[in-house]
Amino acid sequence: MSFQVAEKFVSINGEGRRAGELAAFIRFSGCNLRCAWCDTLWALDEPPKEELTADGIIRWVKDTGVKNVTLTGGEPMLQKGIRELLVRLSGDAGLRVEVETNGAVDLTPFYGISERISYTVDYKCPGSGMEGRMLGRNFERIREWDTVKFVVTDHHDLERMFEVIGRYRLTETCKVYVSPVFGRIDPKEIAEELIGRGMNDVRLQLQLHKLIWNPEERGV
Repeated sequence: MSFQVAEKFVSINGEGRRAGELAAFIRFSGCNLRCAWCDTLWALDEPPKEELTADGIIRWVKDTGVKNVTLTGGEPMLQKGIRELLVRLSGDAGLRVEVETNGAVDLTPFYGISERISYTVDYKCPGSGMEGRMLGRNFERIREWDTVKFVVTDHHDLERMFEVIGRYRLTETCKVYVSPVFGRIDPKEIAEELIGRGMNDVRLQLQLHKLIWNPEERGV
């Protein structure tokens, strides 16, 4: 079985729990959503650059010498055989695995694989145009070593974020991050809202890779 890969590269983690750390990235092709602000549409619409087996992916990651591996997309959880790949990356390969997923794929069948796998689950706010596709059970069953990430475009998105955090009691069960859509909202506005509401345990995070490299550059 082969996986549809848009690109693979080593960089720093630009966001999430391991922001600033080295990671080997596998970006898969294809997605079941079309967010209004998506910054990787090319990975959704262009043909995959290559097809790799699980053996090929594991061999490449091991050759990098990097211990963190990030599966992203597109939407990695749509790949056929993704469970086998997760088992092998977190098992015999002994890697720390982070999966960036969009909140519209049920994660319940994958939670029992390994505690070496953490999920960074997006909640798509109204500005994405995809909020109606969010699966509530993903946020009801989120685990303490997982992350929920909100990407916001405006004040309305911020208001929805606060509602969702309260509804699922997210700050009591997992890590919570909020990031601005690049160039759409001033991070200062987000910071002031967090301060004004006394939002303990919500972390404002900027996309480091877009500050270090050109925001349009691939492979970073």
